[in-house]
Formats: sequence, C-alpha cells, structure tokens
Amino acid sequence: MEATVVCVDNSEWTRNGDYSPDRFHAQTAAVNLLAGSKMQDNPENGVGILTMAGKSPQVLVTPTSDLSKVLNCTAALDISGEFSNIYTSVQVAQLALKHRSNKNQRQRIVLFSGSPVQEDKEALLKIAKKLKKNNVAVDVVCFGCGDESTEKLQSFVNAVQNSDNCHFIDVQQGAILSDALIGTPVFQGENAAAFGAGTSMATDDFNVDPNIDPELALALRVSMEEERERQSRAAAAAAASGEGTSVPMDTTQTEQPMEENAADVDESLLKAIAMSMQESEMEVDDASKDKKVGDVLEDEELKKALEMSLEEHHGSSDSTIDPEFVNSVLSSLPGVNSSDPEIQQLVQNLREEQSKKEGEKKEEKKDDQNPGSS
Repeated sequence: MEATVVCVDNSEWTRNGDYSPDRFHAQTAAVNLLAGSKMQDNPENGVGILTMAGKSPQVLVTPTSDLSKVLNCTAALDISGEFSNIYTSVQVAQLALKHRSNKNQRQRIVLFSGSPVQEDKEALLKIAKKLKKNNVAVDVVCFGCGDESTEKLQSFVNAVQNSDNCHFIDVQQGAILSDALIGTPVFQGENAAAFGAGTSMATDDFNVDPNIDPELALALRVSMEEERERQSRAAAAAAASGEGTSVPMDTTQTEQPMEENAADVDESLLKAIAMSMQESEMEVDDASKDKKVGDVLEDEELKKALEMSLEEHHGSSDSTIDPEFVNSVLSSLPGVNSSDPEIQQLVQNLREEQSKKEGEKKEEKKDDQNPGSS
C-alpha cells in the first residue's frame, strides 16, 4: 500500500507547446493516468494533488482512493504564477503524507517539473536529507526544465535515494509525456521490470484520447502489455513443445523480438505439417491396398446388383438395358458415382454381354423354327 502526493507544475512555463498539446495539458493527462495506475495496483492506495505555482503551494486533494476526486481536480487546474516553488511544495507534500489516514501506507512524492528550478542545489539537498530520514520516496519527472535544472533535480533524487526506491525521468522534447512514462518505474513501481522500464505505448489505434477518458486509456495500455507478454510466452511454449525441450519462464526479462518469435512458430508449424503429410500418405497407401484387394469383388457385386435390378424392372433378363434406368439404379447405390469411368466401363461390358446373350437366343429360336434345315 502506498500514499502518493503528486506535485503539479502549473506555472506560466507550462504554456509552452514543445510537448503535445502543451506542457500543462500533457502533464495533467499523465497525472490522471498515474493516479489510475496507482489505484489499480492496490485499491487501498491513495493519491493526492498539490499545485506548486502561484502565491503558495496548495493541497487540492489529500491522498484518496477515490479516482473521481483526482480527475475532477485535474480538470479544474489553472495556470498560475511565473515559477514553481519546489522547496516549499515538497515540505507541504511531506506534511500531507504525515497526516495520511492509513499509517500502513508507504509515502511517496511524484514531482512534475516543466519549468526552470529557482532553488539552489544546497537547498534541495537539505530537504532531500529530511525526506530520506522520514522514509519518503521521491520520483521526479523533468520535461523541458533545461540542463541546469535537470542536474539539480537529479542530485536531489540521488540524495533521497534509499534502496532504489526513487526514480528520475527526463522526458525529451517532442515526446508524448504519458506514453513516455507509462512503462517506467514512476508508473509501474515494482512491476516495471516485468513490463520493461521505459517502454512506451500508444492508444492511437483505439482512437482513445487520454485527456477525455484517462481510465480507459490506462486500461487499454495495460491490456496491450499483458497481451504482448502472453503472446511471447505462448510462442516460447510452442517452440519448446516442437523441439521437445522446456524453456524456463522469466517474467523479469523483456519480450523476445517479434522476428525470433515468428521464426519459432514457423519452425514448429513446419514440423507439424510434415508429420501430418506423412500420416496422410500412410492412410492413402493403406486405402490403395484395400482398393486393389476389393476391386474385383466390388465390380462383381455391382454387376450382380445391376442384373437383378434390370430383371425386376423388365420382368425378365430378355429385355434390353434402359440407359436412364441404369443411371437411376447407380445413383441409388451408396458410395457409387455413376459418372466414374470404371462404372461406365462396367455398364458397357454388361450391355455387351446382354447383347451377346440376346444374339444367342435369337439363333436358338431360328433353329427351333427350322428343325430340318440342319
């Protein structure tokens, strides 16, 4: 469990448009996603909002687990004051964390700085020692601060550092702030290693604007990461089963390159296809052997069936073969294709035999009618 106070830079410097759409709105979108991420990690986590510019730092929301309060607060933020007051803001944030309702929550300050730092390095180091003494972790997100301010903030984070519980992120100009932060330890915390720190994701494919629906944007981003991890594991498992070996699962590693995963899947697929083709060839060979053994019996049985059907249809074996009737008889037999060349040949042979028999009978009749001619 963790209580977090987010220090927002609402100074005039945040009107700058070097981060889309500008520093201020890029910052508020990132804050909304951060709040959603913290509360998703643990429903008992709390997030508060504090503004650093203006007459004096002001706590707008004390650490709460109600995400709607945070979203409503960031939606009502205004730009006020020429510079942000980091020294006083950090002290006020520490006081707010000290009076958190759940004392079991760890304490964390996330400081967004989008303007030059006015405090000198010594003042920041002084307050850093106090934070470290009180077990308060600090994450600093620097965007458009300038080289000198970046160095001050980096030293500040290093002074508060205790067992790698603090993080410093410097987002380069032109980047989408929320995308640049989504996979970093600032958002993911202890889960950052599993996702790959520094990984950026976009929800442009889903046409979701983080400014309008930050909760949905966050859910999509997390789902995309989970799906990529699932596909990576499935590809590794498929490759392992295809090769007959086992691959140990290590969630602390980043996902394999897509080219390697595709190669593993293709190799396993080719092996499966080859085995299937071998089985099909064996089945065809067995069927061919059975056909050779049964060809003669099958033809004889079909021939007998045709003869019997013809006798029933014409009343005797003296009648000539009706082609239409033969086709109808063949069509009614299960598993027989009347247009098969072998079947047609069988019918033709049957016709020739019947014609031969009729010719012999005619000769016998002539002999009976003219007994003395011989």
